[in-house]
Order: sequence, then C-alpha cells, then structure tokens
Amino acid sequence: MVDTPTTERLKLGAPRGGMVDVTSRAPYGWAPLAVLLLVGLVDRIEFGLLSGVLPQVQAEWGFSDTVAGSIPTASALAAALVSLPAGYFADRHNRTRIIAVVVLCWALATLGSGLATGFAFFYVMRVFLSAAESVDNPAAGSLLADYYPPASRPQAYGWTRVTTYLGGIGTILGGVLAEAFGWRSAFLFMVLPGLLTALVVWRLHEPVRGQLDRMIAGATTEPATTATTAEPKPSFGRQLREILAIRTLIMVMIGLVLLTLGLAGVFYWLPSLMVRNFGIGTAAAGSLGGLVTIAGVLGGTLIGSRLGRIWHETRKGGRLLAGGGGITLGSIVLAGALTVDSIVLFCLVMLVASVLMSMAIPNLMASLADVLIASTRGLGFAVLQVSLAAGAAFGPLIVGVASDRTGSLVSAMYALIVPMVLGGLITLAARGSFERDAQRALEAARH
Repeated sequence: MVDTPTTERLKLGAPRGGMVDVTSRAPYGWAPLAVLLLVGLVDRIEFGLLSGVLPQVQAEWGFSDTVAGSIPTASALAAALVSLPAGYFADRHNRTRIIAVVVLCWALATLGSGLATGFAFFYVMRVFLSAAESVDNPAAGSLLADYYPPASRPQAYGWTRVTTYLGGIGTILGGVLAEAFGWRSAFLFMVLPGLLTALVVWRLHEPVRGQLDRMIAGATTEPATTATTAEPKPSFGRQLREILAIRTLIMVMIGLVLLTLGLAGVFYWLPSLMVRNFGIGTAAAGSLGGLVTIAGVLGGTLIGSRLGRIWHETRKGGRLLAGGGGITLGSIVLAGALTVDSIVLFCLVMLVASVLMSMAIPNLMASLADVLIASTRGLGFAVLQVSLAAGAAFGPLIVGVASDRTGSLVSAMYALIVPMVLGGLITLAARGSFERDAQRALEAARH
C-alpha cells in the first residue's frame, strides 16, 4: 500500500507542514526516538528473560553448562547469517515496515518459547528469535541518522543502543516470574507487549533517505514525501567493499567485538554466579544482576553522552576517547570485582565497571554514523551487527566450557578480561582516522 500525503501527516514523526527544519535538533520530533527506544527495550527484555530463568530451565531438562552456553552462541550465529542481507534490504526498502514485521515475529517466537514442550523446540525458538532481531537493527540504525542531525545523534544512538545492554530488566522479570509462577510465565508475559509495539512501529513515518545529510552539507534538495529515491544503488559487493575500506569503522568494530565477547560471557552467567558463589535465590540473583546492569548502563550513557559531546569539540576523536577509555578502565575494574567475596561489595564494584564501559554506547554509535554515507548506512550497521553477533556468539560458550572443565565460573570469566581491555585500546587507536573518514562522508553527501 502506498501512503498518501494525508496519511503521512497522520503518522508518528512526520515533519510539520511537510518541511524539514535542518536547524532543529529534532526535525521530525522526538517521537521516532521514543518508538525505536521502545522497540529496543522490548527486544532486550525478551532476550534477557533466558538468563533469569536459566536455573529453572536447566533443572527441568537437565542440560549442562556447555549446552546452556551454546544457546546464545547458536542464536548469535543465526543472527550473523541474516544481518548482511538485512542491511542490503534496509538500504532499498521501507525501513519502518521492516521493523514492524520483525517485531511481530519476535512476539510469535516468544509465544513459542513459553509453549515449548521439549528442549529442542525451545532451542529452535531462541535461535529464530535472535535471527529475527538482527533483521531490524540495520534498518533502525539507518533511520536514526535520517531522523536526527549530527548534533543530536549521540543522544539518539545512545538511548536506542542503551537498550542493547538493558537485558537486566528481562533478567529481573524472568527471575521473579519464574520463582512465582514457573519459567514459562516469563515468556508468555512478553507476547502482548511485542504485538502492541509492532502496531506502533507500523504507524511510524519513513523519512527521506539522506535528506538531512544533503541539507547539512549545503546541497540543494527539494522537500520530499516518500522514503525512496530514484538514484541507482550499487551492487552488494561494491557497497560492502566501500564500507570495509573505512578504517575508523573497522577499528571500532574490532573493539566492539572484543568488548561484546566479554560482556556477553560475564553478564549471561552473572545470576548463575550469584546463586552458586553467594548462595542467594534465583529471584534475588536475577534482580541484583539486572539492577547492576540497568543502573550501570543508564549512568554510563548519561555521563558518556555529556563527556563525548564536550570532548568532541575540544579533542581530536573526542567521542572515541571517551568510549575507548571507558571500555579499558571498566574492564580492569570488572576483573577486580571477580575477586570480591561480599555480595554487597561485588555488586558495587560491578556497578562501577558497568558505568565506565557504558560510556562507549552513545559515543561509538554516533561516530560510526558520522563516517558512513546515507545510502550505505543500512549495510554499514549490518556489518556492525555481524561483528557484535560474533562476540556475543562465543562469550557465553567460552565461559560455559571453561566452567565445566575448571568447576569455577569465576575462573572461566577471567579468560575474557584481556580481550575486553584490548578492545578498549583498539577503539582508542581509531581516533587517528576518525576526522578524515567523517569529512569524507560529508563530502559524499554534498556531491
């Protein structure tokens, strides 16, 4: 169905009078950010449920830590397979429609998880869910750069990407519902929010691709009412080669892969670590682990957004300095947290580590948007998603295998600290190429 000008004006985030005010920090208003924030939040809550209910699921079906660790591994690998085609598709089709359909698929996969009568079907539902989740990420990343100009992109990307690390809400919800009503109730509870979110996204306005960039760069452009352009698109291979030639993007992605490897392994097993090492219940472990993650991510995002904005104006590659520095220091603090014997002190030190590492969220995402040209942002963020999936795929599995062999989750987690520190250092090194790559993207928009 083709939207008419009248129906476009009735959509969430449509520019008033059909005109885009490039001088505004939010030319399309803040509704698009709120909707995409909701999408990310529902996604991460559902994803985090498994960590909170894992002790009960293992108790019911009796599988090992290695098998438990393989669930996010298989899910991440499935996500990686669909990410690049999803990015290529997002650069050529209506992005809001893509996201709406994907969210509907989440709701169905969540329902299947809760109704699973055997471990094999449950496993398949988790893998399908992660594959579906990866289809929407390139579209959402591309949309944000067309909704918001560079001045407000750190906030936009920060608050939408912060949801990636808010799986702790799902961990809390999963642990509490599992203890009160059984683990299946946690998944069934999330079906309705998924359906309602899909409906909201369907009514979201699709902005003209690259219009903000062209206006900021000084090129003349007419206000448009459709999301598509008549310009020919490069082939998949050529588009991918152009993206992989961006030095800043490659270095930041390597840093994020190593960071995600560690975070995925540590935080997936965090509630189980609390149950085993500190002797607390499933609900308490899920709640504490989730609260540490949530508070740390929110605090780190607020601090990182402000610090990155200041340093971006006063230091070369200032955003990458704030993000890479936070990753490096946070990883070292995390290593110290694993030596603590008190549950209270453990949570406090973990909170500090989470705040430091979360400073990278708004800064790195905004930096990547700045070095990608509008016509390739979908595939560019898909490449990023593949990288993140690679890190997420093996972190939990490495910890699970090491735990079975050593008999200690703490010892298993230490194997991931060095890669995390290395990821922070590589991100810091990307400062050397950022200014050049960002200027190249702006020149492409101008011409």
